[in-house]
Amino acid sequence: MTAGSDFLQLDPTGVPRGGLAGWLTEALRDTVAGGSLGVGARLPASRTLATDLGVSRGVVVEAYRRLADEGLLTSGGARGTVVATVPRRAPADATATPAPPELDLSPGLPDLSAFPRAAWLRAEREVLDTTSAGDLAYPDPRGHPVLRRRLADWLRRTRGVHAAADDVLVVGGVAQGLALLGRVLARRGRLDLAVEDPGSRGAREQLAFWGLRPVGVPVDGDGMDIDALRRTGATTALLTPAHQFPTGVVLAPARRRALLEWAAEGGLVVEDDYDAEFRYDRPPVRALQGLAPDRVAHAGSVSKTLAPGLRLGWLIAPPELREDLARERYMADLGGPSLPQLVFARLLESGALERHLRRVRVRQRARRDAMLAALAEHLPAAEVHGVAAGLHLMVTVDGDDVALAAAAAADGVLVQSLSQHRIAPGLPGLVLGYAAQSPDRIRRAVALLARAARLLAPHVNVR
Repeated sequence: MTAGSDFLQLDPTGVPRGGLAGWLTEALRDTVAGGSLGVGARLPASRTLATDLGVSRGVVVEAYRRLADEGLLTSGGARGTVVATVPRRAPADATATPAPPELDLSPGLPDLSAFPRAAWLRAEREVLDTTSAGDLAYPDPRGHPVLRRRLADWLRRTRGVHAAADDVLVVGGVAQGLALLGRVLARRGRLDLAVEDPGSRGAREQLAFWGLRPVGVPVDGDGMDIDALRRTGATTALLTPAHQFPTGVVLAPARRRALLEWAAEGGLVVEDDYDAEFRYDRPPVRALQGLAPDRVAHAGSVSKTLAPGLRLGWLIAPPELREDLARERYMADLGGPSLPQLVFARLLESGALERHLRRVRVRQRARRDAMLAALAEHLPAAEVHGVAAGLHLMVTVDGDDVALAAAAAADGVLVQSLSQHRIAPGLPGLVLGYAAQSPDRIRRAVALLARAARLLAPHVNVR
């Protein structure tokens, strides 16, 4: 009997037995990308396709699962497995806008395919059934009182934050929180801002846009060098203490104590708690704000836990800044939309957010492990950092990390060089995000990255 299927003329002849799931995944992905299957198109039942192809049903189930992880397929319900989205293809016209790289390992990308659509829809219906007319009026610029209460409770329990509802300012993501802080601090003449080096280039550039002057402070294996911070003379410092971006180190206990001593002398710590919910091989690290609420401004958001498109976050600042921050928020946009805030509050109250986080942690651990295994296979000499938590890791290199990132992009793999996050020259490297890609695609991306590194040798060596 000849193996093969009338569906898309799929033919596994010659495919090694251990590679059948990968072959079928690629074949279906290419077909969807090519337009032969549009959004809503129904795929055969796994048992039917397996019989046609002469393979085990597990091969088809695994291929469908991988593509569902990527967001290309959705399964369940009366319709079975259907195409959920079609990836963008590179334009044929060379003058047209180029498509993004096929394999995006940017560290800021969360797993959008894991968004809890069903839970969000249930919460939205419940909110609409109970929302009063007053909830649809112009909002409190500080945020809806219901969400502020829920956030205060949740952050106290999960992050050790010391705050009541009146202390919480709901913002349009950490970006808006930093913008509001930047404007308030600039107006008060506190222009010098100590930042981690290496550290988030985006946050640094944003605060510079609002008039602050970023001053780099070296980061080592224990986090920001607090003695070097003192030497800058800055009175404000921006840190990612629970999971330093991009190195992944945790601010060491002695450094935490020294930082809070510096703050007690008149300094302000801005704590960006950007991905503290994701940890795999270590216990959670308590937020700094809970130890010094009068000297720490704590910022967080749902951008990594749910989706950045929600534009929903929070800022808990020392009392002396709250009135000015609330006024800045009012003058910026009169306040954020109430309905998404109430839906998120419902997710917090019902426990749906924590259930979602437990599921996503398992998924992200598997993706992290897939990246580590792929690095061990294709770049065995790589020195990997920051693997115990978060949604990215760092690999150090010898040579031009910017050239390596460019070579990888030419092969369709988008990574960030460590140099782009530095102020002063330092050890080069790559920052690799794993949250947005399935394990299968992560393995493929690392293999392509290794090929780019080999082509650049001996000028670039991954170690």
